Amino acid sequence: MSLVILSYERCETMQRSEIAAKKFSEGYNCAQSVFYAFCDDLNFDKNAALKLSCGFGAGMGRKEEVCGAVSGGIMVIGVKYGRGENDDISLMEETYKKTRALLDLFTDRHGSFICRNLLNGCELTSPEGRQEYKQQDLRNKVCKPCVESVVQIIEEMI
Repeated sequence: MSLVILSYERCETMQRSEIAAKKFSEGYNCAQSVFYAFCDDLNFDKNAALKLSCGFGAGMGRKEEVCGAVSGGIMVIGVKYGRGENDDISLMEETYKKTRALLDLFTDRHGSFICRNLLNGCELTSPEGRQEYKQQDLRNKVCKPCVESVVQIIEEMI
């Protein structure tokens, strides 16, 4: 019986990664995929999450700044732990601490949390850069593993 329970718990842990990977394969960006995967846990509207996180993909509107998957993870941290109206300021400090931890753990795994570094300088704002991105299959080689990493890191945090 305990073997079944362990197996079930493992399925539950894997479920968010599967949800994020499915959303990503459907063409949603990295930030959307990560944030969406946690909506049920956060009691957050899925459509609102997709809209809210849409501009954060590809390092914020293809500017290749902070990785969109990481931004999606920061949104999850904010919804779960952040300071809201009339909340104590200590919640902001705790949210900052968890955000730094996400950034550090992600950097340990991937070498950077900056999208352009992760993509080795592939310029996503130009048609040529987007073509290179497709030709090198960076979506699957770089971005999908980043999405999965952020989901795993956030799962460990919450």
